[in-house]
Amino acid sequence: MPLIILDRDGVINEDSDAYIKSVSEWHPIAGSIEAIAKLSRAGYSVVIATNQSGINRGFFSLDELNAMHNKMRELVEVAGGSIDGIYFCPHRPEEGCTCRKPATGLLDAISEDWGNIEGVAFIGDSLKDLLLAEKKHCQPILVQTGKGRKTQSQLENTDLNLSQLRIFADLAAAVTSILANNTKA
Repeated sequence: MPLIILDRDGVINEDSDAYIKSVSEWHPIAGSIEAIAKLSRAGYSVVIATNQSGINRGFFSLDELNAMHNKMRELVEVAGGSIDGIYFCPHRPEEGCTCRKPATGLLDAISEDWGNIEGVAFIGDSLKDLLLAEKKHCQPILVQTGKGRKTQSQLENTDLNLSQLRIFADLAAAVTSILANNTKA
């Protein structure tokens, strides 16, 4: 089964500079839940790689994060799909962990569980997502939701290989293209 990796905040759900701290604050971006379900129905395994430093900042608990993820999973299941794995980093940037994107720990864990991820699509809205995708030889895909438009305006000032980058309005548009092109993700 082909694999696809998604960031969470700004790709699947609305993002906030004040953090998404509770189930009541977690709201899917229009079309994102259905897009994940489409991937599942097309035979893709969908995994999420997300920085969640709000845990170590004391903004929300691990139980609350799990409740947000359960809500996300349930919505996808109702739409006819599934999320096959969620990998998250609870650390603040200054903690110097190896799992906080753009460090490779989350994708290393995904690779350990799912096998070789080279060429796998990684859909994100931040420069961290794109840099990590490039480090691990994944297909970087930028969505313009969340921080995506700001990220897009910063691309020319990075060392990112822009020839490999694909840009879409949102997750639904990215998934439509992936499925239409039968791209290995």
